[in-house]
Amino acid sequence: MKISEILKEIELYAPLSLQDSYDNAGIQIGDINQIATGALLCLDITEDIIEEAFQKGCNLIVAHHPLIFKSLNSVTGKNYIERCVIAAIRKGIVIYAAHTNLDNAENGVSHKIAQKIGLENSKILKPLNNYTVVKDIRAGAGVVGTLSIPEEEQTFLYRLKEIFHLKALTHSPLRTKMIKKVAVCGGSGAFLIEEAIAAGADVFITGEAKYNDYYNVEKDILLATIGHYESEVCTKEIFFEIITKKFPNFAVHFSNINTNPVNYI
Repeated sequence: MKISEILKEIELYAPLSLQDSYDNAGIQIGDINQIATGALLCLDITEDIIEEAFQKGCNLIVAHHPLIFKSLNSVTGKNYIERCVIAAIRKGIVIYAAHTNLDNAENGVSHKIAQKIGLENSKILKPLNNYTVVKDIRAGAGVVGTLSIPEEEQTFLYRLKEIFHLKALTHSPLRTKMIKKVAVCGGSGAFLIEEAIAAGADVFITGEAKYNDYYNVEKDILLATIGHYESEVCTKEIFFEIITKKFPNFAVHFSNINTNPVNYI
């Protein structure tokens, strides 16, 4: 089986046409026509990730965040991006990223978050092209759904900490309201705050937000941020489901490396 066959399945699930204009999803490095020996799944590409793939006999790395966003004028190893490019080429490893196309795909990142929280009747928060179907995929950013049983704000926030294994969770002032309707967006999702309010959500959960966002929500909604890495590490599970559904006997590995650049003391 060629690497290209695996990537075809990922792109059927999350077509590259769904990516945002600034993005650089897709093949980053390598020959996709070589026989696949194994796939390593991760959120970010680092030198340690490439070495881990090599040690596990994987010649394919599937990541959520692209390694290369901007054009490279030279590749001399002066930063981690260039060192990763050199290492991947030397080791014959293909690097592939499914980023905002996976964010916007049906059953993409925000849907996985909603599933973990236990939301019901989930729907896309901000549909692309007024909810048009793109290559048979109903696409858009964020998800809004409901809890089967309303929860007190603090109880809900502590449950989020447990679900996503958080060392810290930040939130705007509590509103002393029950949580019933929940809006979510993985990563940097603060651009959807207004949509979450318009949808009547009691809380909006995302990876990160700006300082003033916590002021601006005022009493319209509770804003909770769980960390960019923590909100999107679930992409490994999505990749695993896509690949193993089509190729159940293929060697697929979750990376054991925590690539979160944010540390807590």
